[in-house]
Amino acid sequence: QVQFVESGGGLVQPGGSLKLSCAASGFSFSTYAMSWYRQAPGAEREEVVFIGSNGRTSYADSVTGRFTISRDNSKNMVFLQMNSLKPEDTAVYYCNAPALLLRGTRWGQGTQVTVSS
Repeated sequence: QVQFVESGGGLVQPGGSLKLSCAASGFSFSTYAMSWYRQAPGAEREEVVFIGSNGRTSYADSVTGRFTISRDNSKNMVFLQMNSLKPEDTAVYYCNAPALLLRGTRWGQGTQVTVSS
């Protein structure tokens, strides 16, 4: 059974940093690209960053230069380092594998990030 468990969210002041973690299980993690998504209140869920199975990364314009995705295939984990956080980064953050989403894989519970003074 495919499962994602996100952690590391919290309340941070503008300009602060957080590091999110995602533990994945139930599939051959190292062979799948992974992404972080976020959903702000009243908004659609959006993909913000992608890392391929080969380590290639891609970032949404809104987070380029501030967020960094990484993965540890030995631990089946993906991380999101978020720096210079802005109030507009406030959202619930989720990880998932884009290819598995196409097959109807469920979302995890997500982790709340709130950027506020």
